[in-house]
This record gives sequence, structure tokens and C-alpha cells, in this order.
Amino acid sequence: MSKESDNKAVVGRWFTEFWGETCDLAVVDAIAAPDMLLQYSLHEPRRGRADIKAFMTDFRAAFPDLHFWGTADLIAEGDYVVGQWEGGGTHTGPAFSDFLTGSLPAATGRKMHFTGTTVLKLEGGKIVSEVGLDDGVTALTQLGLLRAA
Repeated sequence: MSKESDNKAVVGRWFTEFWGETCDLAVVDAIAAPDMLLQYSLHEPRRGRADIKAFMTDFRAAFPDLHFWGTADLIAEGDYVVGQWEGGGTHTGPAFSDFLTGSLPAATGRKMHFTGTTVLKLEGGKIVSEVGLDDGVTALTQLGLLRAA
């Protein structure tokens, strides 16, 4: 297999096991670099395996049905893999204060569904960064943290 094929396989596993319908946090230790950067516009950047696991644990506690899925084939070039996705969840869990624009009280019942594009960088078969551009305005509006104009 080529480097690009290997990298796409790692990212496919990440998308399925970390961001998919169920989350297996063991995947973080298996394929994330120890100081991996996870950065999206909705949240503060996260760095390192422990911080990324804590983020996902809290996110999934607040949104127990949270999951994302790919909407196009992955594109790979050298150390980089790009993926398009959509997903979301329903806030039925505890209060959640990780959004940059505000907090949600417990169990609002609000649903978010949005899309995005993510660029992941790999080195030696490990993900060193995941930087995404998401439609955070849509998600935050659906959650009542932004007002529609």
C-alpha cells in the first residue's frame, strides 16, 4: 500500500472509532500522537491524548447520541488527509460549557446537525493534528447560543 492509502486507513479508523456512532477512547492511544492537536471553531483547541479524551468524554456525556460520518471519499496527499463530514446530536445530558460562545444548561433537548471539512496530518502512522472548519454558526443557532438574523 502507498503512504496515502495507509494514512487514509488510519483516518478512516479515527472517524469511525472516535467520531462515529460509538466512541472507543482506546483509539486515541492507538493512533493519535502523544501531543496531537485537535482544533475546531466551536471549541478551544485541545492538545495531547488526555485533553482530547476529556473533551470527547464531556461532549458525549452532554450529547449521548453524538456522531459524525463522512460524506465524500477521503483525499490524501503526502502526510495529509482531508475529509468532508456531517453529524451532530441531541443535548440530553449534563450542562455543557465547552462552546466558545456560551454554555448550555442541563438537558435542553436541543438538536444540532451541521457539516464540515477536516484536514488531518499524520507522521509515522499517527495523527499529529486534526484541524477542521465546521458550520459552527448553524450548530450554535440550533442550540440557541446564537440568534438567527
